[in-house]
Amino acid sequence: MPMLQVDGINVAYGQVRVLHQVSLHVNAGEVVCLLGANGAGKTTFLRTLSGLLRPTDGSIHFQGMRIDGMAPEDIVAQGIIQVPQGRRIFPGLTVYENLIVSTLARKGLKTPRPEALERVYHLFPRLAERKQQMGWSLSGGEQQMLAVGRALMAEPKLLLLDEPSMGLSPVVLEELYGAIRESLKDGDLTVLLVEQNTQVALEVAHRGYVLESGRTVLEGTAAELLDNPKVQEAYLG
Repeated sequence: MPMLQVDGINVAYGQVRVLHQVSLHVNAGEVVCLLGANGAGKTTFLRTLSGLLRPTDGSIHFQGMRIDGMAPEDIVAQGIIQVPQGRRIFPGLTVYENLIVSTLARKGLKTPRPEALERVYHLFPRLAERKQQMGWSLSGGEQQMLAVGRALMAEPKLLLLDEPSMGLSPVVLEELYGAIRESLKDGDLTVLLVEQNTQVALEVAHRGYVLESGRTVLEGTAAELLDNPKVQEAYLG
């Protein structure tokens, strides 16, 4: 059974339907990417998984439990953690405080585990160097590292990443995805990645889906999508 199973969901903003019968699955330990242009419905899909939007049809199951009727905080408690666009660093908190505050979101994590904090500092050494610095004062790339590190502190079972490469230099981008790859080595993390940077996404992902106008139009392994003429023409230039 897949860790995440989405079957035929429709999602609308008022009378405007944004997702049309979207289905996908994510197996434990996988990185699955969701590709598509602006307006394709990728962020709407993640917001629906997080409980911020409710599908009008279809179902979402996580580890065998139906979650599409759950409140966002209950979905977080199940182990689904999203890193949204815009990073949303808490401006009045230090880097260290930004990291540990995420443990409050997960039931049973009353205090941050030292091992989790050390793991994040190992993945992102710059956060360790700047732990007493105010989070808002970091560079854009460092703030993205902090946003991902904060999510990892909540020890997610499924990590949702929404356009993590946006606005990052190639050097910072490689450092960020290098940390994500390393965090997957223990096999305790599963990632659903939304990206416009198709090349980068397919280099790190095992499988992928392509959304166009709220519909799933392609799916396959990362290698299959890289070789697909439609993907090459539309997303790889």
